[in-house]
Amino acid sequence: MAALCRGSHRWKKINSFHVLKRKLTGKHDYDLVVIGGGSGGLACSKEAAQLGQKVAVLDYVDPSAKGTKWGLGGTCVNVGCIPKKLMHQAALLGTAVKDAQRYGWQISGTVSHDWATMAEAVQNYVKSLNWGHRVQLQDKKVTYLNLKGTLVDKHTIRGLSKAGKETILTAKNIVLATGGRPKYPSNVPGALEHGITTCSHSDVALECAGFLTGIGLDTTVMVRTIALRGFDQQMAGLVTDHLESYGTRFEWKSVPTRVEKLSSGALKVTWTNTQTGCEHSDTFDSLLWAVGRAPETKALGLDKLGVQISKETGKIIVGPDESSSLPNIYAFGDIGEGRPELTPTAIKAGRLLAHRLAGRSSELMNYDNVRHSGSRPPRVIHSLHLSTAYIPAVYHAFYKPLEFTVAQRDSSQCYIKVICERAGHQKILGLHFLGPNAGEVLQGFSLALQCGATYRQLMQTVGIHPTSAEELVKINITKRSG
Repeated sequence: MAALCRGSHRWKKINSFHVLKRKLTGKHDYDLVVIGGGSGGLACSKEAAQLGQKVAVLDYVDPSAKGTKWGLGGTCVNVGCIPKKLMHQAALLGTAVKDAQRYGWQISGTVSHDWATMAEAVQNYVKSLNWGHRVQLQDKKVTYLNLKGTLVDKHTIRGLSKAGKETILTAKNIVLATGGRPKYPSNVPGALEHGITTCSHSDVALECAGFLTGIGLDTTVMVRTIALRGFDQQMAGLVTDHLESYGTRFEWKSVPTRVEKLSSGALKVTWTNTQTGCEHSDTFDSLLWAVGRAPETKALGLDKLGVQISKETGKIIVGPDESSSLPNIYAFGDIGEGRPELTPTAIKAGRLLAHRLAGRSSELMNYDNVRHSGSRPPRVIHSLHLSTAYIPAVYHAFYKPLEFTVAQRDSSQCYIKVICERAGHQKILGLHFLGPNAGEVLQGFSLALQCGATYRQLMQTVGIHPTSAEELVKINITKRSG
């Protein structure tokens, strides 16, 4: 899918390697070395240090194809969830300005959005988070090294600095949390030279299209097959309907074939409609690829050590305890095969791993019933993982948020589903919520699902009035009823 829019240490040199010289207290330099300074790696390292482990974090970001670099914190902080939500908020404020006039606010003159002002504010906040992470590591006695790590053996890491200096570190345990990087469609001429990337695939493409449209940019989304693959397709259809009603254009069943930069600076994108076979082209100011991520595993030297990697995905094969096929080497987060590519999941998994490695707990990460949300106005949340052979009871309802009434906003895509077992008290298996503030609404319901909430208990819950969340405790019509 593509979106288009107009502490101080002393060093000594030994055999060409720069080795950190310190008074060692054990067999290895560290109890734990974490390679990857994203949300999961930082959570794991800080938790381990709090449990008395001697810990180091290696983090190094190779510049993107466009030369973009960023600081400590990984994808989510620098080029993912955080800046994305802030830009989404900018779009929501634009809608609020329109609503405000119906609520009596007198707004004179033309209201317009300035991209540079927003971008500077967002980037300044991200930089503050980068600095905050460095301070937290220092406070918790975690050694931070801006080095690109490669494994030499199951206890040894070679770190390479930007200047090309090599450092050897040893550790009792090594944790890999390097995450992933966006892909480019390598079969499309001009894709790499003229396009930029976002951090994921179809869900993020729609999120980006949503806030770009929301701040007034002419935005088109090119979809190869369907939108939001893996999501409930009824919900996905409502999301794309909403985006279209707000002005986002869609090119369905379309595959890009080439990208050219014109003398005017505009990008000419050519694509083929897979249903008709016809070729089309148009010009855009920017081209954003959202065709998935590749795990950052190739540079780790895993093939030489025999660490098992999935041939299909390039991700590390891990056990329930995040262990790889090589003792003392663990992996979690986006590079773990079968693991959800979600920041809160990686943070939780990293903390639990730290407790196990420190011998404080045997608790494993529960990857079932993980909730997922998307920042498309209105927001949708998806939390259902069922076998296709299972036929549940589905309660559903359309609703109209109170704040939409005076503003006369379209609420035809505001929709809820509660998916339950058919038997007994009808244990709730999943919730879908499409509407404003969906993430805030369903965070509390996530706890209820984790505790085994039933439809009967949901019906016994007193709603908080007047809220959109209240609609969930009033839902009583099944899809089977027609």
